[in-house]
Amino acid sequence: MNAYVRPTTSESSGVAPQQAVPAVPPCPVCGPATEGDPSGSLAPAPVWRPAPPQPTLAGDEIHVWRAGLDVDAYRLRRLTDVLSSEERTRAGRFRLPRDSARYVAGRGLLRELLGRYLDAAPSRLCFSYGSHGKPALAGQMAEQGLRFNVSHSHGLALYAFARDRELGVDVERIRTGLADTPAAERFLAPEEATVLRALPPAQRETAFFTCWCRKEAYLKAKGLGLALPLDQFVVTVTPGEPAKLLAARWDAHEPPRWRLADLAPARQYAGAVAVEGYSWQLRCWDWPARAESMPGSRGRPTPSE
Repeated sequence: MNAYVRPTTSESSGVAPQQAVPAVPPCPVCGPATEGDPSGSLAPAPVWRPAPPQPTLAGDEIHVWRAGLDVDAYRLRRLTDVLSSEERTRAGRFRLPRDSARYVAGRGLLRELLGRYLDAAPSRLCFSYGSHGKPALAGQMAEQGLRFNVSHSHGLALYAFARDRELGVDVERIRTGLADTPAAERFLAPEEATVLRALPPAQRETAFFTCWCRKEAYLKAKGLGLALPLDQFVVTVTPGEPAKLLAARWDAHEPPRWRLADLAPARQYAGAVAVEGYSWQLRCWDWPARAESMPGSRGRPTPSE
């Protein structure tokens, strides 16, 4: 979730999550996107590989990083040091200390990752924001064409990076009791709601959050936020079905411009990335941090959520 998109299905500022987060298991084997294939499929699903010492992002690559936001006190102090004064002020406004710490970790990790790609000091980076809040690099660093997007949910963050192409990423923790409510259909196009209702009850929760991530990733890639009604575009719904933008009611030529790919960020989480164009390969990395920073890890007790 990002500040400029609706916080309906991810954690929002100052609101404590409800339940403990499950452990992060291994993911399936990673593979590149099929170049020029408009099907929207990405086979097989990505594995999260150990982080390279110095990441190199080619023009035909999309990098997605995952990171746990519950870092230890020493790491949190180091991440606080790279924040701007405005970011530190915002961190102090959270009602719960855990939410403040996760904000610091998430923002600090973003700066550290950007610093690696740009070979720049994380604390010196500046940001600008689109009319609907989409973040971008500002100043001289903007000239390098590095695009990024961030999402977080219940202690797990995803960071997506590309060169000279728009992209959006979303992660959501799969929670029970939402897919079968009337409120769920408010986030779907009629075609998507029809597919969701036709699924067996045991599949609906995962399908709803899978669909939501695909839609949210596309919304964030477009940078339109609330300005684009959720019933005005259609994505595939069923888990395991290739992620794809099926229709955009305002422009029949819009779907071929975008490629969607599902991510496998953790057990009981859904994730997706939406990218402008087709000729790209997906690379997924684990942020090099202590094991207990991942949500629900056994390295230390996880606070009740």
